[in-house]
Amino acid sequence: MASVPDSGSAAPPPPPVWNAQPAGQGQVAYGGFWIRLVAYIIDAIVLSVVVGAIASVMGLNIFDPESEAGMDPTLNLISVIIGWLYFALMESSERGATLGKMALGLRVVSNSGQRLSFLNATGRYFAKILSAIILCIGFLMIAFTDRKRGLHDMIASTLVVKYP
Repeated sequence: MASVPDSGSAAPPPPPVWNAQPAGQGQVAYGGFWIRLVAYIIDAIVLSVVVGAIASVMGLNIFDPESEAGMDPTLNLISVIIGWLYFALMESSERGATLGKMALGLRVVSNSGQRLSFLNATGRYFAKILSAIILCIGFLMIAFTDRKRGLHDMIASTLVVKYP
């Protein structure tokens, strides 16, 4: 009698297009400004819930405007570490995307269409600080560049692509 494999214990398959072709080698759809903004909002909600839960364990309420939780250096450090690990681990994972990007069918790949290393994903995360401190112009560049790349993508040599 043939046994049927338990489909609940197997890891989900990677999305169909893992090795995205860089521009010029075929049809590649890039993630533009608005879809990436929506993905980031989803990620921000997820991170807010996680940091809120950690803050409540610490006895702080980050959702109360009167609270001094925003001034707590320990919570701020924890928030930075959680954000870094979330983005770097998720974008260097087999899926190559955060929860927000997955929900919208986006993936972060290297310029050659390969999976990011953790180090490359870390560099991309911290390069976002530069994109932000120059009045968010680094993010606005996504709307105006040919391959929909922000300053942080250019620094880290990455692309955000859509997959079917």
